[in-house]
Amino acid sequence: MNNVFHVIKDPVHGTMQFTSAEDSWIKPFVDSPNFQRLRHIKQLGLGDFIFPGAVHTRFNHCLGCCYVASQVAHKVGLADEERQLVMISCLLHDIGHGPFSHAFEGIFHEKMIRHEAWTPYFLADYGTHDFFLQYNRLNPRYHLTEEKFHTIAQMIMHKPVAKGVLADIVSSQLDADRLDYLLRDSHFCGVRYGEFDFRWMVHCMAIVESKEGERLGITHKGIGVVEHYLMARRLMTRNIYHSQKKLALEHFLVQLLALLAESLEQSTLFNNIKRTRLGQFLIAANQFNNAVAPLKNSQAKKVEERKYVFLEENYSSYKELCDYDVFALIKQLSGMGDDNHPAIQIASRLQNREMPKIVRLDHVDVKLVESELRAFKSKHKNKYQDWQLSFIQTPHRSYSGEEDPILAINEQGAIKPIGDFSIMINAISDKLEHIAFLSIDKKIADDTKITEFIQHLQGIPSVA
Repeated sequence: MNNVFHVIKDPVHGTMQFTSAEDSWIKPFVDSPNFQRLRHIKQLGLGDFIFPGAVHTRFNHCLGCCYVASQVAHKVGLADEERQLVMISCLLHDIGHGPFSHAFEGIFHEKMIRHEAWTPYFLADYGTHDFFLQYNRLNPRYHLTEEKFHTIAQMIMHKPVAKGVLADIVSSQLDADRLDYLLRDSHFCGVRYGEFDFRWMVHCMAIVESKEGERLGITHKGIGVVEHYLMARRLMTRNIYHSQKKLALEHFLVQLLALLAESLEQSTLFNNIKRTRLGQFLIAANQFNNAVAPLKNSQAKKVEERKYVFLEENYSSYKELCDYDVFALIKQLSGMGDDNHPAIQIASRLQNREMPKIVRLDHVDVKLVESELRAFKSKHKNKYQDWQLSFIQTPHRSYSGEEDPILAINEQGAIKPIGDFSIMINAISDKLEHIAFLSIDKKIADDTKITEFIQHLQGIPSVA
């Protein structure tokens, strides 16, 4: 029976083969409404506004991640039941994402509610007696128990489990998630930044001993491909994930939803939107933001309580939302023709792909720029709206060598952090890089006061 393969044709991995047993492990999850919802959530948010091919979804990525996990598990010799756990974990690792993936998290105060916060609620939908009963009928040799499902949930939520190598396949600096999304995003964006020798990477993976027990590591033959992989991640971050126009458009989207949320309860202009599921969710999000924004760091317990209540009360709405809800909203708003409300103005920009102007400010003093921008906005608040002029910065690290390094084993059997064997990896390890820029609505970009302000900012001395 194990020699019968079920095939998924994939543009990235080619023919993804799953044995009959593996197919039975994942099919009940794949066929569920919560997982099918991921078909309607794009992997790269508004990335396709810049890279037209980037219309792939979280659904594609999760299947690919599951396949990569199976390949790694086979290579390092995991037992069948261990392979089952990592495959299900990788399949469900992004189950909590909302519309436009990470962009949607921006509607909450200080991004206080991220997709990981919703994940336990999605997983709880599977952790029922009826689901286990149906699953175990399909898998008489590989039952799913509450204990096993708890291990799956722990790995998805980045919490320690008894066998560290399993968790490493699901979430680490060498995990199945990154191995898939770099190749997948690179392919669909039509760039080559994210390419690396995936097959050789898997071939060179091994279980290595560490102070914390067995971990996923790499042999000395794989050091070169890890160098390539980490550089691919750095270039994808700088050129795709942190593409300035992509981030600026997603900032527009967040501003649209936030400004609309503030008006929904009072304004009769949006009565039709108010009654929709997305409208009700935005009202609740606005109420949550208003409740937690005044709370100080010393009131962390109160913030957590508010957060828990919000998640509990709004999960049923959240799990029904996808990109289509937001696209329908943008289309409806842009057709209203009332330019007095900022949400309508922003919707018009997005509907018609009116791109903001970008001014790079990578090496300037960030705090000084923010101070200058606040002063400029305050002085000209009657002329320019807040959303029309935004300073966006995105710090990132390509590799963390201190917190949880990738472990490598050399020809003599010595196991050390990979940075000890690689000049290149050591050079980029723990280096914080910045992408910073000003996003300016095209409608005001040529105003004299704006151009003078840009020249002023560009004259600020660089920082080392």
